Amino acid sequence: MNHIALKMLMGDKGKYLGIVMGLTFASLIMTQQPAIFLGIMSRTYSFISDVGLPDIWVMDPKVQFVDDIKPLQDTELYRVRGISGVEWAMPMYKGLLKARLFDGRFQTCNVVGLDDATLIGGPPVMLEGKIDDLRRSDSVIVDIDGARDKLGKPSPIPGGKPIPLKIGDSLELNDRRAIVVGIAKVTRTFQSQPVIYTTYSRAKSYAPRERKLLSFVLVKAKKGQDLAELTRRIRETTGLAAYTQEEFKTLSFEYFIHNTGIPINFGTSVLLGFIVGAAIAGQTFYNFTLGNLMQFGVLKAMGTSNWTLLRMILLQAVLVGSIGYGLGVGLTALFGFAMRHTILAFKFPWQLLLFSGAGVSLICVFAAVISIVKVIRLEPAIVFKG
Repeated sequence: MNHIALKMLMGDKGKYLGIVMGLTFASLIMTQQPAIFLGIMSRTYSFISDVGLPDIWVMDPKVQFVDDIKPLQDTELYRVRGISGVEWAMPMYKGLLKARLFDGRFQTCNVVGLDDATLIGGPPVMLEGKIDDLRRSDSVIVDIDGARDKLGKPSPIPGGKPIPLKIGDSLELNDRRAIVVGIAKVTRTFQSQPVIYTTYSRAKSYAPRERKLLSFVLVKAKKGQDLAELTRRIRETTGLAAYTQEEFKTLSFEYFIHNTGIPINFGTSVLLGFIVGAAIAGQTFYNFTLGNLMQFGVLKAMGTSNWTLLRMILLQAVLVGSIGYGLGVGLTALFGFAMRHTILAFKFPWQLLLFSGAGVSLICVFAAVISIVKVIRLEPAIVFKG
């Protein structure tokens, strides 16, 4: 009977391909759009991930996410260092500054100032140069994406690609010279602005004059120290906010979830893909069943049970669902691979396969149910009517 069910399914190639394409479209939308959404949302805390060494981030209590900088006084650093359980605590400056480029243009950049002695919090991957070169006079390290694009020199050909910055080139930050001594690879941030690394003291000289310039205190806990207990101790002693790395990521992530329209926009796209896929697959599968009512009637007249007919329809639904799901996921993976070197955000965790698989399964169940009801109610005598 399974063989007969498959022959019935593939006998009408137009309807068969229509069902598969509908499920492929639904699977593609339900996989691709969430992957882009997760990619965008992962950029909200990508800077925290790149600074992987500290266990705890200390900041002003009113900070809502990683780019919501509310500076502290430098004396807060020494208060944190004096707390029991702290292995070390290092300062970090993070702020948006305008860089004056080679041709006089201005570009807003994320400037990160690292502790002068240890350079903790530096870029995760150095492509050219060494992080120790930041100790040289007026030195900065630029991320590769910014060096190639927004910080690049104008192309001599109108409309051509910018000429990437290289080691030895210079730019200006707050009318002070900055010489590129290294090129680094960093994860793109939510705003996708160029990232410039320098030392903490030099970053303070680049920044506009303010009484408070300390953005974060990066803390490493002593071996065996409970992080939850240490963060509580830091909060109670200093009155500042203290988060573990994962807690700070969650804080940034939830801010964008609750305060932007990104989830609604992508959720609407996913829901639309589900509805359109269900409509196309359900209607086509139902029409396929109507077109084969005569065959189902013959099988019923020959004594085939409703359970056997039910199993045949489920087999047909599972087959087209598996093919459509596989094609949709495959196209999503190819799309992500093709976009890997572009500015497009894309993240494809294995949990997303379960999500889209569940969506396609619901569509297949819906399509199968409306067909099963029609077949079960079918009277065998219909075969013999004029």
